Amino acid sequence: MKERYTVRQTKQERIVVHMPKPAYTRVVLKLSGEALMGREHLGIDPEIVGNLAKEIQSIHELGIDIAIVVGGGNIFRGLAGAANGMDRAQADYIGMLATVMNALALQDAFEKDGMEARVMSAISMPEVCEPYIRRRALRHLEKGRICIVAAGTGNPYFTTDSAAVLRACELEADCLMKATNVDGVYDKDPKVHKDAKRYEHITFKQVLIDRLHVMDAAAIGLCQDNNMPLVVFNIHKTGIFKDAVLGNNVGTMVGNKE
Repeated sequence: MKERYTVRQTKQERIVVHMPKPAYTRVVLKLSGEALMGREHLGIDPEIVGNLAKEIQSIHELGIDIAIVVGGGNIFRGLAGAANGMDRAQADYIGMLATVMNALALQDAFEKDGMEARVMSAISMPEVCEPYIRRRALRHLEKGRICIVAAGTGNPYFTTDSAAVLRACELEADCLMKATNVDGVYDKDPKVHKDAKRYEHITFKQVLIDRLHVMDAAAIGLCQDNNMPLVVFNIHKTGIFKDAVLGNNVGTMVGNKE
């Protein structure tokens, strides 16, 4: 990677400030829809989205290629709809549309902070966003634009976690990062069990064997088969995104090796 720096001008002198060297050059960030609603029970909290944009700006300034896959659980969750009697495929399509709404909100926040962002949807809706085309997404990343990938895989029965792994593999990311409400992967639910143990490193195989709730089994299997490292960390910690891309010890690293 080329050395990165920025220039700051004062009245007295011209100062060159060297930027820290990231551990990754391209990342895919998985954001849950719930991360956008803050303290609200449903919907999008503009203040929370604005704060997220500023956190992501801190890694965008390092010159890292960033793609984001966003969920839609703050608006509608397909599995919940199916559990209440809806046709599963129909419910999943509604959930996909919810992810597009979240993606547009993120794009607006990024652009207000001076970052170029493109929303790309797996379901074609050209009036509001671009269709997801791999080569076009790669070109956007090469030009320093943030790609916000919406509508999951475009298929029912697949989660946005699976979509995140798929896009990370397609876009040749160095790492997939999942921002959650807990600070890593635990052997049991830390909200219920005070003695829950957090892993600093764990293998995909162990995640599947122990049925740990990191991502669904299909997503974990896809990571495992394609040797796509996964970092899980707490989205609510200030500066966590930058720490993660700099390779600092945050959350849990999941991979094929211990």
